[in-house]
Amino acid sequence: MGSPDNIYESQRLLEEYLLFHYASDDEVFATAGIPYPLAMRQALGFTQRTVAHFSDLSVKRGLDLGCAVGASTVAMASNCEQVIGIDYSHAFIHAAQALQQGQVLSYRRHDEAHHYQTLQAQAQGERERCRFEQGDAMHLRDDLGTFDRVHAANLLCRLPQPELLLEKLPALVCNSGELVLATPCTWLEEFTPPSHWPDADTFTWLQHKLSPHFTLVHHCHEPFLIRETARKFQWSQSLLTYWRRL
Repeated sequence: MGSPDNIYESQRLLEEYLLFHYASDDEVFATAGIPYPLAMRQALGFTQRTVAHFSDLSVKRGLDLGCAVGASTVAMASNCEQVIGIDYSHAFIHAAQALQQGQVLSYRRHDEAHHYQTLQAQAQGERERCRFEQGDAMHLRDDLGTFDRVHAANLLCRLPQPELLLEKLPALVCNSGELVLATPCTWLEEFTPPSHWPDADTFTWLQHKLSPHFTLVHHCHEPFLIRETARKFQWSQSLLTYWRRL
């Protein structure tokens, strides 16, 4: 079994995430005769729904940590003058950069066995406001500056030392700035050593770590869906918390 780093550099994961971020509903549920449950359909559009928790005000700078192939970054750009998307995966960032430049990327949707369907991903929206770079969310470069909005979806429980990111957040979010964190709380030993798992439940842990510098505005659960084959999906729920910098 490969390391988590190798998993997120694989062609299989790249194609799954291009589908997750850019496919239409009909492309996700494309196999006739399969009775997909309503809850699966309600879990689509995750990259748009998490970003929608920010206020409607126009701001200058946004940061999307763990941006994968970039759909949430582009969504943030609808009312951010500049958004930086950062991900640890070189493969994801290369795809995000190509899409930001206006390229149309062909990728395969796995249906079953040797059966695939070729689809195309294209970034829609204010992509010219976006910039993508490879980086480590636990060790971000020192000259990033501060941001009016920071977004990190499904990232915390994939970090070896998630507390390093939490400790950095007060310096990243400007006064009265906004922070959206979403995590399915799937703490797995192959990504995060148990010594770095939260001592309490994840929500209590986040409150303890962030409350000295942030006010919790609201929290909820946002479902998401990742298609592996026509009959095998990952349906999950992320705990989403929305904070204001003190």
